[in-house]
Parts: sequence; structure tokens; C-alpha cells
Amino acid sequence: MIVHCLFEQSGTFKNEFKKLGYEAYDYDILNDYGQTDYIIDLFKEIEGGYLGEPSIFDNIAQDDLILAFFPCTRFSSKIPPWLRGESYSQTNWNDTKKLKYAMDLHNEINKNYALISKMVCVAIDKSIKMVIENPYDHAHYLTMFWSIKPKIIDKNRRMNGDKFKKPTQYFFINCEPKNNIIFENYEAQKEEWIKYVRAKDGKSRQMLRSEIHPQYANRFIRQFLID
Repeated sequence: MIVHCLFEQSGTFKNEFKKLGYEAYDYDILNDYGQTDYIIDLFKEIEGGYLGEPSIFDNIAQDDLILAFFPCTRFSSKIPPWLRGESYSQTNWNDTKKLKYAMDLHNEINKNYALISKMVCVAIDKSIKMVIENPYDHAHYLTMFWSIKPKIIDKNRRMNGDKFKKPTQYFFINCEPKNNIIFENYEAQKEEWIKYVRAKDGKSRQMLRSEIHPQYANRFIRQFLID
């Protein structure tokens, strides 16, 4: 099995798979961490694969695994107030400005919704095993408006060795979670709060908010993704 980590430029899951003896690669359009093995426009590849054109999905075998960290900013539960014109930053906006902003924002949401749906359609059509990670919230766009349901909802990642509580959902396509038992204890990390994260060490706030601790990645892989 070869593991293809899409939209992951940190190398966290990729490197933990490697430690466990698996061949793994990161794919992303950015390389801010110096870990991206294939610098590529994945949105373009998804569109091409969906239309039956040549794409990276042609080179992924049915025995392989895709682990996709699909961009989630437009699916966030923080988006609806902006659509309603109720965000604090919009206090002094007139109705015209609110409506124009909401139309542009809704177009972005629709674009991302179509892309993640097309990605799943490609995986189903090619019988490729795929696991998709995204934040979890009752008001999250995929929670409310997607026909694909998560097989795992981790409401507290700190219970498996991460530094963030950050509820996360995992969608399994053409495969099921393994549900293995991990016997060793995890090393508790100093807790960090998403809302207090600030840019540091050359990393943006968005980058730091999206990071997952290697210990959590290793335990998740062994518990749910491999035999």
C-alpha cells in the first residue's frame, strides 16, 4: 500500500506512515514546510479526474490509500454570520456591501463543495480507498449539507495525544475504520486553544491552527487505517 496525502504539506501523517514502514507522499500546491513531494494544483487534478481526463488519480492503485486534508476554511461554522451580515466586522457595512460580499463568499463555498464532492466521485468511480479529514461542528457546512456521513467523529483530539481539542470528523470512502486497540499510554501535550493561536516562528496563524501533533497522527494511523 502506498499512501497519498493530499493537501498536506506539513508531512506529519506522511512521516508517521514512513516510520511504520509504508511508502507515503505529500501533494499540495504549496511547500511552506519543505515536505511537499509533489507540488501540484490538486483542484485542477480533481476537475480533470472528474471529467475523465488524465490526472494523478490514474496512478493510484486500488490497494493504495488517499488521506485528504481538504481545505476547510469555507466550510467553517464561522462563515454563516458573514453570510447573514451579522459578523462584528460588518457592523458599519450597508446592505449593498453585505449582499455583494455574501454572494462572493457563497460562490467560494459552492466551488469548494463541488470540488470535495467531485473528489469523492472520482474515488468511487476508480474504487480508490480514501479518508477525508475536516473539522467537526454542528454548524459545519459538511455536517449540515453533505450526503456523505463521517465514520469517525473525534470530539477531543487531546485524548489521543494532540495539543488541540479541536473536534474533527473523518469520512471513509471505499473502506471502513479498523478500530484496533492501542494499548500504550499517550504523552499528554501542553494544551493550546485555537482562538489564541498567533503567528510565530515564520508560520502563519492558519498554518499553526491546522497542525496535528505527530503522536496523534501515529496513533490514528495504527488505530483506524492499517491492519
